[in-house]
Amino acid sequence: MIFMKDLLNHSDLDVVQAQEAIRVADEVWIATALLHREHPDRQDFSIQEILDRARKEHPDRDVRRGVEHHVSYHSVANKRPDPSDHRMLYATGRGTRRLYRPGDPADPLRKGKITPRREQIPPRYHVLLDWYENEYAKDSSDRDDSLDPILALQGLGSEIWQGEDPDRYVQRLREGWD
Repeated sequence: MIFMKDLLNHSDLDVVQAQEAIRVADEVWIATALLHREHPDRQDFSIQEILDRARKEHPDRDVRRGVEHHVSYHSVANKRPDPSDHRMLYATGRGTRRLYRPGDPADPLRKGKITPRREQIPPRYHVLLDWYENEYAKDSSDRDDSLDPILALQGLGSEIWQGEDPDRYVQRLREGWD
């Protein structure tokens, strides 16, 4: 009987085992981090772009079924846990994602990991963890607060009472409420 391991030399077998050892959530984080590094001018990416990048990283095999679920739900910090509670991605809109940054609004039930554990991913991806920790997660100057719907409301309508004392404005609105 011939086994798959007999058809591959040892280095090929090591590659297959390393790919299978990467957790699905970590694969999603790696694909998204690679996109951020390749397109530093972009704030976010479509779900399809993340799936395509994961596919590009492993052209010799199909993207595992769970990858799309992690991009859509399981690893998205600002969605209810279903069932995973990772905070690896942040939904910036319908069908768009970016890497989560500490301090981003997240569902309070999500307490899971934000990045892969260094010892659980191949060494060639360790540079992504270093980049995330030293640049991406710490750099809040490129944050686009308009991506957060609540923060985007800041200052909305201020022209209505501009130049008027706020207390006087409220008092004027309440006149005749009896």
